[in-house]
Amino acid sequence: MNESIPKSGARDWLEAELADTLDEDYELEMSEPALSLEIARIYKNAHPPSIDRMQYFRDLIGLQSELIKLQSWVAYHKKKLVVIFEGRDSAGKGGVIKRITQRLNPRICRVVALPAPTEREKSQWYFQRYVPHLPAGGEIVLFDRSWYNRSGVERVMGFAGPDQVEEFFRDVPEFERMLVRSGITLVKYWFSITDEEQQMRFLMRIHDPMKQWKLSPMDLQSRVRWEQYTKAKEETFARTNIPEAPWFIVEGNDKKRARLNCIDHLLQQVPYEEVPHEEITLPERVFNPEYERQVLPRELYVPEKY
Repeated sequence: MNESIPKSGARDWLEAELADTLDEDYELEMSEPALSLEIARIYKNAHPPSIDRMQYFRDLIGLQSELIKLQSWVAYHKKKLVVIFEGRDSAGKGGVIKRITQRLNPRICRVVALPAPTEREKSQWYFQRYVPHLPAGGEIVLFDRSWYNRSGVERVMGFAGPDQVEEFFRDVPEFERMLVRSGITLVKYWFSITDEEQQMRFLMRIHDPMKQWKLSPMDLQSRVRWEQYTKAKEETFARTNIPEAPWFIVEGNDKKRARLNCIDHLLQQVPYEEVPHEEITLPERVFNPEYERQVLPRELYVPEKY
């Protein structure tokens, strides 16, 4: 039995695969928000189109293809990469993390987003709960918020006292130098948005049932304490911007440009290059003339509603 795909069929199949790949991007970009017409109008007026949609997708896919090369280089050479994403609530950290991981191998590149510490963790050395998540050789770890919670939300919301914050500022530069000396490449990003932009994004979340889960009481408090967060951010930069692990600020008001700029910059921080790949040959399907495929009960199948 010849199961080879005719050339015309192969072309149609490849086109369908490409379309499906693009559909994934459209799903991320075009989830229909259940917004009132008024909120939608206000948002669109505040966000005129800044980059052609198809150009954005072309640039994004090009950068993602480079991320795959970076991933291969990390795995091949057993490198260790940690990327920290910090910033104000709704600044776009999650959006860029999704685009970075979208086409990567989750066994190589994983995201760490820790919940609030347990009572046991509160009694530990502050950095202890982050250490188990650091990469081994051949791994990439993306921290969606990190140990900088101490100088940010914990400080502003009163979960950490002045002595604890001061101890953090004394310890974190040496902690990060230790990571770098151990062979970890550490890249730190801060996503920055304006007061007005955060207000608009919070309104979108309040009125969009698909995004309401993103809002927490802590997020709402960040509006009230905007200036306190600003002061905390400024001191964090002043005291933790070390040569071994400097901070990089991503202007986040334009989500699409922020994603492209961040990914492009990340690729420049690592001296990756093409690595050897074994040629892959698809083996022939083995047919056993005595094999008969069993008919499975219909109730085992998921109903085809769509």
